[in-house]
Amino acid sequence: MAMSYVLARGRTLRPGVYGIDGSELPPFESGRVDPRQWFDDGCRPLEIEIGAGKGTFLVQQAPKRPEVNYLGIEKSSDLYRYAADRMRRRRIDNVRILRTDAAEFVRFWCRGGVARVIHLYFSDPWPKKRHHKRRVIQDQTMIEIHRVLCPGGELRLVTDHADLWAWYEDHAARHASFFERRRFVCPEAAGEGEIVGTNFERKYRAEGRPFFSMTLVRGGDEVRRTD
Repeated sequence: MAMSYVLARGRTLRPGVYGIDGSELPPFESGRVDPRQWFDDGCRPLEIEIGAGKGTFLVQQAPKRPEVNYLGIEKSSDLYRYAADRMRRRRIDNVRILRTDAAEFVRFWCRGGVARVIHLYFSDPWPKKRHHKRRVIQDQTMIEIHRVLCPGGELRLVTDHADLWAWYEDHAARHASFFERRRFVCPEAAGEGEIVGTNFERKYRAEGRPFFSMTLVRGGDEVRRTD
């Protein structure tokens, strides 16, 4: 049985205008794209969630902040369709879901200085050493995230995985001249006692896992610009 059928419980998934398939992105040579143009009101501040999954964080957060546009990026076709359909059914007009590899989008397609916040919550830890290169946070990704964030923009990180947390801390320390580390402030979507309020957090909390969080604030314009 197809995953999308199970997720939808037999319902037809229709992303509509809420979903943007990565195959629709222009070729690299056409120049970078401004995702703010995908929204009805592109003048609102933009926040990006890397790894939107079923869209739980966005479903909860976006209605609380209607003055902000939210772009969720999800690589899985099934999860992308489910999340976009979820936004469509609830008519959450300040959310768009993009199906693509987030690291590639940030590096090759996204215009610089467009995002106020980038959310990365409970990312796949890829625990085996030979798979560490698949983790979202890499030295090159840190440089590109710095470029995509507007001045004073934030990268917000949360994980339950101790080794991935050590990886985050190491990369934050190596890029300390470009990011100022600050305490993580829970978003409005978080319930009582929660950090973020995602499905993964609720599952892991029930298992008694510890959580780790930080916010990295963009500074240091000495980073090489690639717009």
